[in-house]
Amino acid sequence: MQSYFYNCDIPSEIVGKGIKRKVLAHNKELMICEVEFNKGSIGELHKHFHSQCTYIVSGVFEFDIDGVKKVIKAGDSTYKQPEVMHGCVCLEKGKLIDIFTPMREDFLPIK
Repeated sequence: MQSYFYNCDIPSEIVGKGIKRKVLAHNKELMICEVEFNKGSIGELHKHFHSQCTYIVSGVFEFDIDGVKKVIKAGDSTYKQPEVMHGCVCLEKGKLIDIFTPMREDFLPIK
């Protein structure tokens, strides 16, 4: 089992217009990702069976969680329960840290 994940060794993946993601430390039960957004980029509304927390490292975002929209900024965080629709719009260029349980197998490269 891998214990150390060096950000400089992990390539970014383009996951949307103006959105890049790095899958950082993870195992079957837990995953952490770094996601960078350009201003105006949209994290489309979606849902999944995972629990998800998001920490805002930088920037300003308007999140929509289960139809409730709020503007949040650096230092703020969110929780998305399983199967709840959620998404965001980046109002000022920023970076998020997403944490999932269990891990998002769909984020890993196909082997």
